[in-house]
Amino acid sequence: MNHTHDLIVSGIHLELTASLKQFVHEKVDRLYRHEERIIRLRVELECDPKQDVAHRFTAKGHIAINGPDMNASVSTDECHKAVALLVDKLDRMLARRAQLFKTKRHQETRVALDEVA
Repeated sequence: MNHTHDLIVSGIHLELTASLKQFVHEKVDRLYRHEERIIRLRVELECDPKQDVAHRFTAKGHIAINGPDMNASVSTDECHKAVALLVDKLDRMLARRAQLFKTKRHQETRVALDEVA
């Protein structure tokens, strides 16, 4: 089990406060509980004052995991709301990935004996 989580939190045009970093760590901890093989998780928080109010804050998440990396992005009017929605989206992506691996593992495959001999 991965006890040391490699989490990178960065802010673009946004000052990261200690409380905001703590909020991100608390929310992201759920992803590590559901999938322990995450190698690295990067969260980028961006504030664009030129955007309309509904899309002012953007949260981007990048999960490095065995296999293809997973990327997600969410834009909302509040930074904390964007982080919460991003974690929900990444959690759904991890659950879908786990379900696909599970169905693939239990899928029957036929082997043609003519080709083997």
